[in-house]
Amino acid sequence: MRASSATTSGPTRLLFVVAILSGSFLLFLVQPMVARMALPRLGGAPAVWNSAMLVYQALLLGGYGYAHWLGRLSARRQALVHLGVLVAAMLWLPLHLRAMQLPADAAPELWVPWLLAISIGPLFFAISAQAPLLQRWFSASSDGADPYALYAASNFGSFGGLIAYPLLVEPMLALKRQSWLWTAGYGLVALLVAACAFRLPPATMTEAAQAEARSAPPPQSRVVLWIALAFAPSGLMLATSTFITTDIVAMPLLWVLPLGLYLLSFTIAFAANRDLADILTRIAPVTILLFGGVMVGGYQGKAYLNAGLALVLLFMASVALHTAMYRLRPAPDRLTGFYLAMSVGGALGGVFAALVAPEVFDWTYEYPLLILAAGALVPQSFLIAAARRIWQGSPTRYRVLTLGIAVIMAAVVLVVMIRAAQSTGEAMPAPGFVFLLVVVLGFVVVGTRAAFVIVLGGALMAFGGYRSIAISMEPDARVRSYFGVYTVTHEATVRRLAHGTTIHGTQLLGSAARERTPTAYYVPQSGVGQAMLALPQLYGPNARVGVVGLGAGTLACYARPGQEWRFYEIDPAVVHIAREQFSFLSRCLPGKMDLPGGIIEIGDARLRLQAEPPATLDLLALDAFSSDSVPMHLMTSEAFAVYGRVLSARGVLLVHISNRFLDLEPVVSAAAKAGGWSAAELIFNRPPNAGTAATGSDWIALSRDPAVIATLKARDLAWQPLANHPAITPWTDDYSTILPLVKAFR
Repeated sequence: MRASSATTSGPTRLLFVVAILSGSFLLFLVQPMVARMALPRLGGAPAVWNSAMLVYQALLLGGYGYAHWLGRLSARRQALVHLGVLVAAMLWLPLHLRAMQLPADAAPELWVPWLLAISIGPLFFAISAQAPLLQRWFSASSDGADPYALYAASNFGSFGGLIAYPLLVEPMLALKRQSWLWTAGYGLVALLVAACAFRLPPATMTEAAQAEARSAPPPQSRVVLWIALAFAPSGLMLATSTFITTDIVAMPLLWVLPLGLYLLSFTIAFAANRDLADILTRIAPVTILLFGGVMVGGYQGKAYLNAGLALVLLFMASVALHTAMYRLRPAPDRLTGFYLAMSVGGALGGVFAALVAPEVFDWTYEYPLLILAAGALVPQSFLIAAARRIWQGSPTRYRVLTLGIAVIMAAVVLVVMIRAAQSTGEAMPAPGFVFLLVVVLGFVVVGTRAAFVIVLGGALMAFGGYRSIAISMEPDARVRSYFGVYTVTHEATVRRLAHGTTIHGTQLLGSAARERTPTAYYVPQSGVGQAMLALPQLYGPNARVGVVGLGAGTLACYARPGQEWRFYEIDPAVVHIAREQFSFLSRCLPGKMDLPGGIIEIGDARLRLQAEPPATLDLLALDAFSSDSVPMHLMTSEAFAVYGRVLSARGVLLVHISNRFLDLEPVVSAAAKAGGWSAAELIFNRPPNAGTAATGSDWIALSRDPAVIATLKARDLAWQPLANHPAITPWTDDYSTILPLVKAFR
């Protein structure tokens, strides 16, 4: 029996708000949780998170489509069907990742989404439908009250779930306990949904016809615009995630920042109070214009600042585009169709950024393209009256002014390109001039869409787009794979390999002797160099050496006749670059590459080493970092147990911990103490006169035999004992957190 609206509207609204917020909190708590579960099996490449996001967006699309289909039924039947789906999905509890391993010949961009989908698909699908479904139920149970404000609560709950994971859940709970916590939350949400179903009025339960929409359907062009407005911020969110996590670490704390701001933008854009959304939307074009070019420039001198600017850019663009979508929203009876179109756009943005772009582009061109798309779609309004007067007049005046803006920007790009060709340094020519001109033109053109897009496109080109295009046009200069973007640069006397923005291989040119010279992090004075030179003393002439992470193949030039060498590399693209564009392997291991199977094992190193017989290596060098990111699954106690098993009783493990953002010494020290390893650290500081050959590095040597570490210390007094860190818990596959290791927080 239905109570009066006057007495139930308050409790009813509170119940629906709590149910929607709880479901969304749970929905987005599971995203970083499952991605964290996948790290030991899938590795730490940023593309793993993008694959996970693609799965989430596809499941969200399925959930919204299901909610839209349920709209054909009466509210009672909707409730019965949805409660049945929630109960059926419980078969996948407790939350876990299916026991499947990546096949050797599998395409990770397809296999990873499949693994995630079959592991959490039904659970995610069941909860994802709740936001649009409960909003429609709320409207039916509250005399047609506007339900769109509840979408703000939904996204606030989503934002809370994302932030809670890296700040509270991950540091405090192991994965198994996280899984059971989420399972309990799922049961609570199911009860809340049942309570909401009980509040539905009997009148709507008995007449299916009342479930049909009565307002006029939106025109097809409006639906296409909804999809476009959802596409751009969704794709930009993933592109921003790649930008941030490539150079720091593939970890939930950084994964959730772009996604969290993306969700928070919905909370602002769909809020009942429109003031903040309108203010941010008004200034968003200027933010996109000024920050967009800076981000494309790719200068990493102040990486934290650049990451902050990228997040601000994403947030402002998302608020503006989602506000535009809110302004075009339909009547509540068309609500599920509106959310379905929004979900289609979001899923397409994910497909573009996670699947299409890595296959089509050899660089992250999706990032500037999505910035340009955001600029083309963002609502435009003049910021100053003088600019409005400039553009007022006849269509001919408008076209002439637009053409003039295009000529100015073309001239700016041409001047920058000429100065770049004449410059011998890495710095961008005349950045101040370009930036000042963009600022001035920005205030003139904001409010007129065509001219704004022209200025934005010119800024993207002038601040670095032209340079990326020039590199892409060079044969074999750049390769992109599932694991990142690799760039090979050639100079008269040196060749370099970069992953992202970090140099991962340097080869001197000019003679055979120079090409065989170990360089960069691997010079003889480095920790790994000292260990390699000690091989004959420690293990005799037939030492067995393994290297995790091929890079350009520099370490091969420590090989001596009689030694056995094997590299473990996850990315076939790196193998191709090392073989075809660098000569370390061919000059330092001649003939070895022609052996059956070669000396390179392709695949995740931890899995490959786990399959090796015990005690098959004397030295293992761990150098698998991508750009400055850390594959966390290679730093856990379980991983160190694998290394210890494959090493001989007197074997030595070399761990490369050089990193601009994280102090990894405490976590290695904790793992050494927990595993019974003796350990020492060698920090090599590059001398001022080292030229291009040497790079500063930080290596830790570990062995189960203290005499091995003592021998290394006797050869080079630079080896120092590790500090004790009682507050640091060793990482495991079930538990890890990097918050105490971030250099900015120490």
